[in-house]
Amino acid sequence: MPIVTPDNELISTRPSAPRPQKRTSTRRRGSAVLAGLAVIGFSAAMIAPTGMAMADPAVTEDTQTAFSLAAGETQSITVSVEGSKIEPIVRSGFDVYVKPKPKPKPKPVVASSDSDSGGSGGGSAPPPRYSGGGSKEDWMSAAGIAQSDWGYVDYIVSRESGWNPNATNSSSGACGLVQALPCSKVPGNGYNPVDNLRWGNGYAVGRYGSWASAYDFWTRNHWW
Repeated sequence: MPIVTPDNELISTRPSAPRPQKRTSTRRRGSAVLAGLAVIGFSAAMIAPTGMAMADPAVTEDTQTAFSLAAGETQSITVSVEGSKIEPIVRSGFDVYVKPKPKPKPKPVVASSDSDSGGSGGGSAPPPRYSGGGSKEDWMSAAGIAQSDWGYVDYIVSRESGWNPNATNSSSGACGLVQALPCSKVPGNGYNPVDNLRWGNGYAVGRYGSWASAYDFWTRNHWW
């Protein structure tokens, strides 16, 4: 039933319809509850294995490693005290001994020779003179000189010794066909024509490069 106010306004007395409540607060509450349950379940899942491990520890097997095998096979080494008897130590079939320190070798004693001061001069005896035969071609061939160099060799030897195996320079001591100086440089016998030519071949090639170059030097200087 309407009511008239002093200002002649009508006021309806019909109760107004209730406004629908918002569902936002209900959804928030539900999300909070679900989040709490999720946290509790996660915590239980994390704690449960730890508790089981603490309550009932697992039995580990005794495994063999490379270190444990090496430690088990380690051989004991015996250290002997100084002065005690040294016994061999067997290691996998080998005998190990302590090697004593070698004694230093004594220095050789040079004995004085009375013959050196006896006035004999101290010089060595000269090599024996050559008394065999043969030709210069045979000697050059036996000395290993190439036949193409025989002309150069013949020129030099003819002027040095005249192909006399026993030729000796009285002032310098040079000896033999090529006048080796000193005579003791010749391996074998300086008066042997083959030994002398063999040494001369090495001298010509080693100093001048060839017999031809040695010949050129001799023709310019008249010595070599």
